[in-house]
Amino acid sequence: MCRRGPLRHRYAPDAARVFDREERRRFLDSRGEPRDAEALPWELLYRLEPELYARLVAGERLHEGILDWLPRRCGDVLEVGAGTGRLTLDLSARAAHVTAVEPALPLQRILRERLAAAGAGNVEVVRGFFDELPATPAHHMVISCSAFIARAVPDPDHSLGVMEDACAPGGLVVLVWPTDVGWLGEHGYEHVVFEGPMLVEYPSAADAVALAHIFYPDAVGAVKQMGSRFMDFATLGLNAPRDLCWKRVA
Repeated sequence: MCRRGPLRHRYAPDAARVFDREERRRFLDSRGEPRDAEALPWELLYRLEPELYARLVAGERLHEGILDWLPRRCGDVLEVGAGTGRLTLDLSARAAHVTAVEPALPLQRILRERLAAAGAGNVEVVRGFFDELPATPAHHMVISCSAFIARAVPDPDHSLGVMEDACAPGGLVVLVWPTDVGWLGEHGYEHVVFEGPMLVEYPSAADAVALAHIFYPDAVGAVKQMGSRFMDFATLGLNAPRDLCWKRVA
């Protein structure tokens, strides 16, 4: 997935005060400077404006082929970087138990509200990071959707290894809407792409314009001209959520 926009200018320098001690250690260096200037605004968004993030991703529905590809019946599932539940609700319908790992507490709140409204009582929401997952028994599937970005974690090889170690022998590790397809291929992952037209679906044309101003400024003119609540991913400069990388753990 690729995003662009003025988020790096949205928050004041002192906005990082929202981070707790663990988050400061991960996202800022010893001088208080961001370790990754491109990733930091997103971390601030998750914590300062979680509802705005939820509005953004609500219309980015995954390709139906991805959901059809995933096991229809699964035992224990570990989802890493669950966010506001883009994939979590679907996982809850096909798994005996889901452990949804999300580091940002405001996103956890929204996720819990959505799970409660849907009556998804088989999902446990916990805090964790890619390199520090909860010490739970091995899972039949470990999955992450639009969350794992190799350059945004301190040691991507270690983090990927932690995810694989959390998977039971013979189980699946799946990265949906991956950013690092080539890198994952070097680590033994297969890449699957599902074809067909895909559109982003916003509540209204006005909402599409408002979100474009924040996240896709280069596309504002095109979004206004279309005057529709439906947008092509390419118009926004986004790779459509139509692919996944997977590996079966030995």
